Amino acid sequence: MMKIEENRTRRLIIRLKPQEFALIESRFKKSIFRKLSEYTRNVLFEKSTTVFHRDKSMDDILEELILLRKELNFIGNNFNQAVRKLNSVHDMPDAELWEAMLTVLRDELQPSIEQIKNRLNNYSELWSQRLSVEKVLVEH
Repeated sequence: MMKIEENRTRRLIIRLKPQEFALIESRFKKSIFRKLSEYTRNVLFEKSTTVFHRDKSMDDILEELILLRKELNFIGNNFNQAVRKLNSVHDMPDAELWEAMLTVLRDELQPSIEQIKNRLNNYSELWSQRLSVEKVLVEH
């Protein structure tokens, strides 16, 4: 059986104070609705309304992760440059010097890499716990 969609022909006109309209408009802008009328109908009929939520603490974590990624890229670029140089002088007397320098570089980079990995793991664990808590709160 096909359901026939009825057009909306009735209007509801209300007057609001500027502050009231601003409040409704700000809530509408945070929602997933494209039209204010859709949003208003959902609120009036007490239907569930999906809104976007921006967690400032997650912004801080994201910013830190971006910095960590940049640092890892910097370390990787330096290490690749050293390896390229070593490969280019493989048959030359400088090869042993470069191998020694590469070993020193690796030993210097290893603590930084471990620190970054630990911080990333901590953030990942924090994020997982937070998502679990949010999931539990949503389910109840």
